[in-house]
Amino acid sequence: MSTVLEAVAPTRMGRSFRYLLASSWVSNVGDGIALAAGPLLVASQTHNAFLVALAAILDRLPQLLFGLYAGALADRLDRRRTVMLADALRALVILGLCFVIATGHVTIGWVYAAMFAAGTAEVFSDSASRTLLPMLVSRADLGIGNARLQAGFLTANQLAGPPIGAFLFAAGHVLPFGIQAVAVALGVVLISRIATPRGGVREVVDEHIVRDIREGIRWLLDNAAVRTLALIILVFNLTWGAAWSVLVLWALDRLHIGTIGYGLLTTMIAIGGLIGTVSYDWLERRVPLATLMKTCLTLEVLMHLSLALTTIPWVAMAIMVVFGAYAFVWGTIGQTIRQRAVPMELQGRVGSVYVFSFTGGVLVGQALGGWIAHQWGLAAPFWFAFVGSGITLVLIWRQLGHIADAGDTPDAPGLA
Repeated sequence: MSTVLEAVAPTRMGRSFRYLLASSWVSNVGDGIALAAGPLLVASQTHNAFLVALAAILDRLPQLLFGLYAGALADRLDRRRTVMLADALRALVILGLCFVIATGHVTIGWVYAAMFAAGTAEVFSDSASRTLLPMLVSRADLGIGNARLQAGFLTANQLAGPPIGAFLFAAGHVLPFGIQAVAVALGVVLISRIATPRGGVREVVDEHIVRDIREGIRWLLDNAAVRTLALIILVFNLTWGAAWSVLVLWALDRLHIGTIGYGLLTTMIAIGGLIGTVSYDWLERRVPLATLMKTCLTLEVLMHLSLALTTIPWVAMAIMVVFGAYAFVWGTIGQTIRQRAVPMELQGRVGSVYVFSFTGGVLVGQALGGWIAHQWGLAAPFWFAFVGSGITLVLIWRQLGHIADAGDTPDAPGLA
């Protein structure tokens, strides 16, 4: 057992990292359960397509509304306590939802309110928790730390959680949300054991919070490497969102694999992601980060082309495994480079800009992809994604080496 623990969370990374990892994994179990149970609860209250779609919008809306503000607060307050308070509030909201379900008073309005409130609390929790890893481990271990956190997300949130959530919901509508509340609360307890510097990250905080947000955005815009990385995330998630907006229809009408086959497609992504995160340590030691970045982005471009061309189910399954592998390697690399490059007192604000770019890119891409598919067919969004991501890759190809080196110095000055 000790050998497994040492392999997953080496002693050199410290006890606090192990508590952070355990908290993340436990919370992801609860959130993975809700990933399936939430839509099922919405569907149990309404069959109106617009109201169901509205629930999906509410899932991402808090990040767009409060993400930048939450990032600024993460740079002002005690980050550990911010995570604890936000997740404690989230657990209380979920328990409130359990109460209205158990008493038979649940309505679509209550579900919306709970989703929005819990989602808002999660934004503040996530904004602060993303800043904890650079405070706990050395710069050299940031890649491994991010890979371990990603592995927990994939295993608990994407693979194990959803089928468990669907099973529990069938057994009793309140059960999955009750377990989620317990998991989130346990995550709070584990976070409380982490040792971080007391107080806020900055000794003096006398500026208006809007100025804090502007300072974070200005720092990002002035740093060529970090700015380009944010642009890559925005554009590649816009093209990805366009293609993925019609994935379910593409699977049903072009591959003709049915609902079970569609579920298997998403499972292949998670399996590939697990392979990628498990292999990350080996890759980081043997392959330069710039080469890994170029490989991941090239595979992204080729994936869109392959999906635009194929109508063979097993080929699509294989593509999804590859996609999951490189996508989560890319996610780990991008997170690690940003954490190494950004000063500690700006981690929350700059990180929130990245997440805003990710979320905004996906939402715009989804809307655009739906329109493109309506006009030119289900393969068209994949062709759009191929061309858009391909052009972007050509334009930023030479800069990827500079981006990979952005975190080599503590202050990470902007590149000329």
